[in-house]
Amino acid sequence: MEQTHFFSSSKRLGVLGGGQLGKMLLSKCRQWDIHTSVLDPSPVAPARLMADTFLTGDLMDYQTVYDFGLQTDVLTIEIENVNVDALQALESIGVKVYPKPKALSIIQDKIRQKEFYASHNIPTAPFSSWSSKPDWEKIKTPCIWKSSRFGYDGYGVKKINNAQDWEEVAQVACVIEDLVEIEKEISVIVARNLEGEIHTYEVVEMEFNPKANQVEYVFYPSTLSEDEQKHCQTLAVKVAEALDHVGLLAVELFLNKKGEILVNEVAPRPHNSGHLTIEGSVTSQFEQHLRAILNLPLGQTSFRSPSIMINLVGDMGHSGPVVYEHLETLLSIPNAQPHLYGKLETRPMRKMGHITITGDNLASLRKQAMSLKNLIRVKT
Repeated sequence: MEQTHFFSSSKRLGVLGGGQLGKMLLSKCRQWDIHTSVLDPSPVAPARLMADTFLTGDLMDYQTVYDFGLQTDVLTIEIENVNVDALQALESIGVKVYPKPKALSIIQDKIRQKEFYASHNIPTAPFSSWSSKPDWEKIKTPCIWKSSRFGYDGYGVKKINNAQDWEEVAQVACVIEDLVEIEKEISVIVARNLEGEIHTYEVVEMEFNPKANQVEYVFYPSTLSEDEQKHCQTLAVKVAEALDHVGLLAVELFLNKKGEILVNEVAPRPHNSGHLTIEGSVTSQFEQHLRAILNLPLGQTSFRSPSIMINLVGDMGHSGPVVYEHLETLLSIPNAQPHLYGKLETRPMRKMGHITITGDNLASLRKQAMSLKNLIRVKT
């Protein structure tokens, strides 16, 4: 494996995006004494608390991203919505950019992402793509509408049952998917470094808030059969290799009612479904991302014990300076670890933190997770 010599005071890691993912990534950078620069539009972005250098600027502006990247040796992202043209220009002059701009340009556009799956024989829900919102008469309900760009955490995604639902979606390029009868929602985190070394984490399952289309719980071990889990990992590797991906890739999948496993979409960075690896796994997803983009040996991905992650989101009806109720009670529970994201303002359903619980028995952990979800309130 090529020696990177990145552990040097003269080397700088740049991160585009300063949200909670950046903050947690930089925690490992602090541990390893890696000098970091972060660019984010918000002057109060969470990663400002951990970066050596923090700059504000528009991640979609070519010159801003290009100038920032010139000051780095390796450049990575914690959010997909960045100017890819600038990344391609930086790559052409020798800046190491991971994930690679070519892969990122596919992933950040859901039309291109879905067409990529189809062209590489990667199973996915049947779909049609549209350069603009089609007339109501041209779609078949029920279906799932997805904006081609800028969707996240349930935004830019909507189940369409009737004409009223259709009126509420934006006039933008979109993907329309056939409705899949979902049995289970699954995630596999896969890491690949520049040498092509590839490691997959074990399969985790996700449970979503039905109204917000947002993850509430992630748990390990999965209830899938051993063969189904191996198939999920095989698909995740196939996607990563087809993209020639470098870094961490979160592959979200469905098990449908027919027993088929379909790729839903991917994220080329640490992901909400991987947070439980911080306490649950030998190597956290954030450390693994660093190992991959710095071309270091990848870490072990096995889990130490059954684990559940609980998302902490803003309570409905609360917008403003955040208060976490009953956090003191949580801190008296020995198997529970809270992670607060450093966001000063809460709003309904905004991700504000998470809790990881670990133990010997998944059934008892599930009961505890529901209790903690009801106990910790995120208010103003």
